[in-house]
Amino acid sequence: MKPKFWNKGRLYLSKKDKVLKSIIDSYPNEYLSININYFHCLLNSIIGQQISVSAASAIKKRFFLLNKNINPKNILMINNKSFKKVGLSKQKILYVKNIAIFFIENKYFIKNINKYSEIEIKEKLISIKGIGKWTIDMFLIFGLGKSDIFPKGDLGFLKAISISYKKKRPITEENLNKLYNKWKPYNTIATWYLWRSLDPLPISY
Repeated sequence: MKPKFWNKGRLYLSKKDKVLKSIIDSYPNEYLSININYFHCLLNSIIGQQISVSAASAIKKRFFLLNKNINPKNILMINNKSFKKVGLSKQKILYVKNIAIFFIENKYFIKNINKYSEIEIKEKLISIKGIGKWTIDMFLIFGLGKSDIFPKGDLGFLKAISISYKKKRPITEENLNKLYNKWKPYNTIATWYLWRSLDPLPISY
């Protein structure tokens, strides 16, 4: 699902930032795809932790073939050997199960998640072992479709900034803050296009 703010944000960023405009113009018909299945979105984020986009894509395909209907209850019924066969590490198997338990025990929160503030959502999700700031940022972008997420803990994002804006790594907080303020309130769109400039496949969770 395409975010409602996408077209307006693209135009805004194209006017504000010449570098970003050239990237945006390179992908005229592509956009961030929101995953309204929050459980799947978080699972995809866990699978994608610390591996390449292409590797994550291959594991995701195998993972979602484990069951016709991947949901919190049937995830807990799949044995660890099956998870290992699709390419999940011991840690990620544990994290996947932790998310399943969270969804079973927090149905009200999940059902009403859009009524909570970003701070409240972060505080709730960080309690799940295996979910850190990076995973939460991915969920806010790809699950909840928030328009102004700046994932400065994402290595691909920082690499893309370094290449496109000719900045040495590590990029200073001052330079990151300048870009954050320049792109506000559409940091999510800027982030997505910078990812796109690096990867052969659009990132999706």
